Amino acid sequence: MKKGILLAAVILLSAAGFAQAQEGELSGTVDLTFLSSYIWRGYDWFENNHSALQLGIDLDLYDTGFGLNVLSTRANKSGNVEGVPFQDLERLDLTLYYGNSLFEGETYATDYTVGWVYYNLPDNSSNVADMQEFFASLSLPEICPLGVVPSYTIICLWPSESNALSNQALSLIDRTVGGWLHVVGLDYDLTVPGPLPEIPEQTLHLSADMTYNDGVLGADQDWSHAVLGVSTEFDLTENVAFVPALYYQASMDDTVNESDEWWIGLGLSYKF
Repeated sequence: MKKGILLAAVILLSAAGFAQAQEGELSGTVDLTFLSSYIWRGYDWFENNHSALQLGIDLDLYDTGFGLNVLSTRANKSGNVEGVPFQDLERLDLTLYYGNSLFEGETYATDYTVGWVYYNLPDNSSNVADMQEFFASLSLPEICPLGVVPSYTIICLWPSESNALSNQALSLIDRTVGGWLHVVGLDYDLTVPGPLPEIPEQTLHLSADMTYNDGVLGADQDWSHAVLGVSTEFDLTENVAFVPALYYQASMDDTVNESDEWWIGLGLSYKF
């Protein structure tokens, strides 16, 4: 059943892209990223802050606005217990999305993205802990003359099957896996002098966001965490870039995360 849903979704989205193939080109990015800790939706996904390796591909389907993203996340060292439900948490995420803009040329110009995600735990049956998600995100890139870009994202998450073991376990304490997340954010690109003479300037991507968790994964209904981030790109060739990043999470709800978190990301990206 799970494989059928994934295959049908890929076929439908790909068909929409191929129908427009004569008007645009297939392009995308392949990323390989080391994370010193994998923090997802505020949660420390692997036990004891273990590091993780992510391999992903993001496809822009012929300039139609439709896209397909596949992301594999694997724990390093002993951060994952293979074959044990709720401890074997390595994931393969499939995201289908559509993005576009409204009111171009206006101060209130709006970029938006809507999409669906399937969170697949490959080493587990689909009724153990697989999840699905719908999201919609809005940002206002022209609203602030200083270049600060506000955004809002709403997320609805639920178990992939109604009899999921994860849902049954949380029901014992009157909690559920599913729920809503509301994320408000600010982004700003800061231009600074480059580190080398041949790099005259460098752009730092600054981000800040705060999340209200309305019960996802059994959490309390509260503002759960805030994340500050900075990243940049160093072009190694015309198509390859090194992408370092640093993040800090202020955790405000113990049902999501009992401690504040620091982590780094070291990535290589290839655009085609």
